[in-house]
Amino acid sequence: MLNIKSLVESKNFQNFIISLIILNGITMGLETSKTIADSYSGFLNVFDKFVITIFTIEIVLRIYTYRLSFFKDPWSLFDFFIVAISLVPASTGFSILRILRVLRLFRLITVVPQMRKIVAALISVIPGMLSIVGLMTLIFYIFAIMATNLYSDSFPQWFGSLGESFYTLFQVMTLESWSMGIVRPIMEVHPFAWVFFVPFIFIATFVMINLVVAIIVDAMAILKEEEKTMIQEVQNSEDDLKVEIKSLQNEIRELKEIVLKSSKGE
Repeated sequence: MLNIKSLVESKNFQNFIISLIILNGITMGLETSKTIADSYSGFLNVFDKFVITIFTIEIVLRIYTYRLSFFKDPWSLFDFFIVAISLVPASTGFSILRILRVLRLFRLITVVPQMRKIVAALISVIPGMLSIVGLMTLIFYIFAIMATNLYSDSFPQWFGSLGESFYTLFQVMTLESWSMGIVRPIMEVHPFAWVFFVPFIFIATFVMINLVVAIIVDAMAILKEEEKTMIQEVQNSEDDLKVEIKSLQNEIRELKEIVLKSSKGE
């Protein structure tokens, strides 16, 4: 087991898996071209089977090495889920799972530590993000009701129902053709429509989106600070270890002197 564990945790093995994931991503992209898919379908299918075989062997080795610990690690479970999807036969009933095999590219997140740290930081801000999402949903709901009541008769294609108003306001929030495409045509019929849309853009786009960015930036700053703290703790432990070693060396030297003196006295 020791040899298998050293193999699974070795840098060369990890680099091999990373390279295989990247190559598999390239081949899956090439398969979207009908010309390339028709010309090299045999090679692409063989390579795809080779990749899933290697991934399956890797997962089996990791389960054999870590046993129950493997299933307690969320990242390992994620890898297991991705590989399990790839093993499902691409029959008529499971054709969608054949498409989902592209998800195996997400394995780069689990094998690249830097990506894993970023994802961990994003997951840590989910509670704060949920609060912002709830607030944005409330704002959208209020403005969607107002927009439906104000503009549903004049512009039913944009504000004919609550759902259409939601989608139109989402487009306005992204600032995609919001002025020339939506607001100015509305202002030709309702000259004071800007009184409605400008505050909405200010609140939804500039305030709320910046709050999301601020939470993510804070999470990354906290992650960086934790890394600095861990590095400092390691350095402090190393310094303490050096002091203990030096103290031990002095004690050994004193013991040697005592032994030499006692041997001379005899």
